[in-house]
Amino acid sequence: MDFGNISENLPFIVAIIALVFFQYVLRRRRPAEAAHPDIVQDLLSEVRLNLRLADIFTVDQHNKKFMTTSWQLNRNKLDFLSQPTQVSVSDAFTMAMDFNQQISSAKKFKSTSYLMSIDAGKLKSVLTKSQEGLEAWLNSEVGTTEPEKKVPGVFDDFTGAR
Repeated sequence: MDFGNISENLPFIVAIIALVFFQYVLRRRRPAEAAHPDIVQDLLSEVRLNLRLADIFTVDQHNKKFMTTSWQLNRNKLDFLSQPTQVSVSDAFTMAMDFNQQISSAKKFKSTSYLMSIDAGKLKSVLTKSQEGLEAWLNSEVGTTEPEKKVPGVFDDFTGAR
């Protein structure tokens, strides 16, 4: 292909520009209202996982950290939740982050004494309260607590969505 003659390469250039524009349009962000159920669903998934980790922690003090990624990403976007739910979610994830620091210290210094101060029962109660609040919000706003099942589209492989 000779790149010296633009008129011969114009269809190729236009096709590349159209492809880039098409991918941009498909990947643009959804409005904030549509993101609220996604935020709550992500937080609920982490709360459920942390509840399982807390159950395991009470039986065997393992060194697995609690999940706080969604909380760290969305903690300033929860004003749509009720005040008690915001407080319980904040308390749960703040406690989980504190426990993660203690777990990191235990790994760093190779000592289980840091793990003795972790009260997994208290974390479980706060996580359970958070789970109930998030599930209540999802039931009232979306009608279900389960994530939406997404059916793959025709262009998902082409656009990288799958």
